[in-house]
Amino acid sequence: MSRFKLFLAILLIVSTSTLGIAQEDTSVVKKDSVNIAMLEAYNKRLHEIENQRLLDSIKKMELEEQINALKTTDNLKKEELQAQIQEIQEKETKRLSEKKVRIDSLKKITKGYPVVGFFNDTLFLLYSKLGSFSPKDRAEAISKRLQTLGSNINFDEHSLKVENAETTEDIVMDQTIVMSVTETDALWNNTSKEDLANQYKDIINTIVLKYKEETNYFNIAKKVGLALLVLLIIAALVRYISKFFGWTAIKIQLQEDKKIKGIQLKNYTLFDAKRQVNVLLLVNKILKWFTIIVAIYIALPILFGIFPWTEHFAETLKGYILNPVKNILWSFWNYLPDLITIIIIIIVFRYILSGIKFLRDEIARGNLQLTGFYPDWAAPTYQIVRVLLVAFMFVVMWPYLPGSDSPIFKGVSVFLGFLFTFGSAGSLSNAMAGIILTYMRLFTIGDRIKIGDVSGDVIEKSLLVTRIRTPLNEIISIPNSNVMNSHTINYSSEASVKGLIIHTTVTIGYDVPWKDVHSALIDAALRTEFVLKEPLPFALQTGLEDFYVAYELHAYIREANKQGTIYSELHQNIQDVFNERGIEIMSPHYRAERDGNESTIPKGNLKKEE
Repeated sequence: MSRFKLFLAILLIVSTSTLGIAQEDTSVVKKDSVNIAMLEAYNKRLHEIENQRLLDSIKKMELEEQINALKTTDNLKKEELQAQIQEIQEKETKRLSEKKVRIDSLKKITKGYPVVGFFNDTLFLLYSKLGSFSPKDRAEAISKRLQTLGSNINFDEHSLKVENAETTEDIVMDQTIVMSVTETDALWNNTSKEDLANQYKDIINTIVLKYKEETNYFNIAKKVGLALLVLLIIAALVRYISKFFGWTAIKIQLQEDKKIKGIQLKNYTLFDAKRQVNVLLLVNKILKWFTIIVAIYIALPILFGIFPWTEHFAETLKGYILNPVKNILWSFWNYLPDLITIIIIIIVFRYILSGIKFLRDEIARGNLQLTGFYPDWAAPTYQIVRVLLVAFMFVVMWPYLPGSDSPIFKGVSVFLGFLFTFGSAGSLSNAMAGIILTYMRLFTIGDRIKIGDVSGDVIEKSLLVTRIRTPLNEIISIPNSNVMNSHTINYSSEASVKGLIIHTTVTIGYDVPWKDVHSALIDAALRTEFVLKEPLPFALQTGLEDFYVAYELHAYIREANKQGTIYSELHQNIQDVFNERGIEIMSPHYRAERDGNESTIPKGNLKKEE
């Protein structure tokens, strides 16, 4: 009997070596998957370990035969042989440990091949080869054998048995091997060969019996009837949905010019009644088809779930909706702590801005005075601080925004920054100039100013432009960068305190005493509305020319915005006063050459001849 075991062991070594060579030969052929490539080195090492295990097994059998052949009195030799057997057992334990470590490392990068049931459902996965069969070949072969079991009318729950076959545990039916479970399979599943074989046997038993139950004629007829019922319900549901939305369409049409009278935004008619009805009918139609599609989509998984062959379609259809919804809900749940952080950051910055806004209002009203800080600086300073705080808030929130660490998010941010920087270079220069003008306090709203050749009243100061209304009621917008680069005259800044001096020039001949001219000019100024009595207007002689004296009148006013009206009235009064006093305002050249022509003074102001 021991010789027979030895012969079997040698035969097993030869067959395993042959299978290993065959496996190496077939490895030259095109790999059946990426997993074969990853497992190739492992399989080669596994083949070497298996050969060594068989040699150790042969040696162990020889040692056991020698122990049995020894006499009972030869204890020393027996202990020596027992020690050798113990050494072989320790090597076996070490071999299993190394094999387990290698398999554990492969689990991270290797996927298994599924053994498929009757309805394309995965029963279990295979990772290791058996002889010349790769994991994929084994899975496909076992799947085909299961199909044969399903068509066997004699199959029952006691048909499958587990038998030990030296190196494997075989699941058999009668004399047919359904599959073999190796030691490697057990290590991949962290269990023993016997337990794994029994586990697979139970799975196969269950799936075959379920298949036979679900494919008998009575059950199929019942499922067909149920499917027809579902189809009838779907048809009825679609019909009543169509009827309902048809009824709503009629109701919408009947409300034209009644409850539906169009939509107006102030004086603009966005939709008249007819157009609004058409829009509502379109929305009604969209809702109808959306409801029908949703109803059919919900019913299809129910219909597919009736038959075992299409049951996986039902799961797929459910997954199209449930998986995104589940992912969204899980994403929202996982993001909830960051969302709460963002909300807290926004609340904190909002209260900070509210406090700064309160300070702005108090400074602007004059209730709070800061040395060197003017009330009209309050609003622009608040805007600047608000922009900086909002920017800082986004910097703080940035790590908590969804997708902020993704390359796409960063790329878009860089691209937008590039566009903003190079696309708004001119705007940024105007904005900086607007900020500087605010703190320079060159002018305020309502001031009469002159920028370059443009004069008028300031009606708007924005971050980018300054708008001026000219005396001709023209609105001129001047970029703030141009304002910074031009000289600015402000007529109103000191007018309310010290008064603005207006001036005009007349030229009178040497024949008129200068005191009379000074008196006439001052009287004309005092007659003019808005000219101040204090300080008193005054006249200056600005030039003694060849034929006339140049006089310049100066008068104080506070209404800088009414210069045009004041100048016009002043010139009228100068003419009236000079005419009343017989002072002729005209060129001395003309007076010398008029050859007896009448005086330019109106006749009503000429003195009567005595």
